[in-house]
Amino acid sequence: MKRPMAVSGARPAGNSSAHLGVAAAAMLAPAAWGTTYLVTTELLPDGRPMLLAALRALPAGLLLLLVGRKLPRGVWWWRAAVLGMLNIGFFFPLLFVGAYHLPGGVAATIGAIQPLLVIAFSAAVLGARPAPRAVAAGFVGVAGVGLLVLKGSAKLDGVGIAAMLTAIVIMAFGTVLTRKWGRPDGVTMLDLTAWQLAAGGLFLAPLALATEGAPPSFTAQNWLGFAYLGLFGTALAYVLWFRGIEALGAGPVSFMSLINPAVATAGGIVVLDQTLTGWQVLGLVLALGAMFAGQAPARPRAKAPVLAGGPKTGPRELLAAERGDSGRRASLSDRRGGPLAPDHLETPAHAIAHRTSRHDPGGTRAVPGAARPSGARHARAPARISLPKGRGHNPGRHRRPRTGGRT
Repeated sequence: MKRPMAVSGARPAGNSSAHLGVAAAAMLAPAAWGTTYLVTTELLPDGRPMLLAALRALPAGLLLLLVGRKLPRGVWWWRAAVLGMLNIGFFFPLLFVGAYHLPGGVAATIGAIQPLLVIAFSAAVLGARPAPRAVAAGFVGVAGVGLLVLKGSAKLDGVGIAAMLTAIVIMAFGTVLTRKWGRPDGVTMLDLTAWQLAAGGLFLAPLALATEGAPPSFTAQNWLGFAYLGLFGTALAYVLWFRGIEALGAGPVSFMSLINPAVATAGGIVVLDQTLTGWQVLGLVLALGAMFAGQAPARPRAKAPVLAGGPKTGPRELLAAERGDSGRRASLSDRRGGPLAPDHLETPAHAIAHRTSRHDPGGTRAVPGAARPSGARHARAPARISLPKGRGHNPGRHRRPRTGGRT
């Protein structure tokens, strides 16, 4: 028995405990990204955003390629390049530019709009209809992150805001596109992650050399920071993140990004001896509550009804379904269960003709305007509706009684 397929944007059907394990693993990705701010300021060289982005992506991508030993084929050469540029190549440098020009609280608050953007892109690209609770949770999450990380003395910078907004929009679209394309048969999520990291890293490496020059000599502390970001914060984190998108949907996983500022704040408390105010505690509660509320799956957009011609479906029901009334409906599939091309779809009149011609070859009348559909592959006779004998129009049924003649 085949397992039911998950609808785009929703949780797949299956074992709930397995889904819980996938969700818990996916949460490790934004948790690891929440430590990036602390690692960057404490362990990595200052003022080299392009270099940091390149060294974070390219070594991790090459390492995963060596482990998986698979290269893209066919259309996946350009698909992997597109996903790599969206999720890595464009996102990483814009993120670092925004972080250098904005206070951490402002950058984190802008990043909190990602779930709302993913909801919008999922509706446009995947046809997923979001639940009102998910939309409300998105706004609550932005408010909670703002209370958690924003400070009254935060200064705004136009370049930083533009870079951060662009980075979040690009990653949101990349998240939805990752869900839409999935991965080819026989390819693991590790392989797909390797392709994206390698594509993004190959783009970032020459960009870093052109804009920042040759890299400086690194200390042991720098190498430790790069190793942590490359192995844990990039290679492992992105494998778990993309796996969560594939299994749980783009919308629910995007809400897990709200863990990022919470972990960053917790790191500041533990390492930098920072303290939380009452408003920050409220913001933390709101952000985490919004994350859990946003795990509600998106509802799929209703498919256009297709009439099912069958021996138990009469002309009256088919015509009523054409008008939008009650009638038998069928899924958009052929007899083998596969999707139908537009030129395979039949009008209700043709469905009636194909069915009734087998049961009542006599007593037919043509349906006005029932022409052959445009693009049909095979010629069809003019559609006719067959009415069973005795149930159609009887010319003598309403005949006036004779007034004369023999009795």
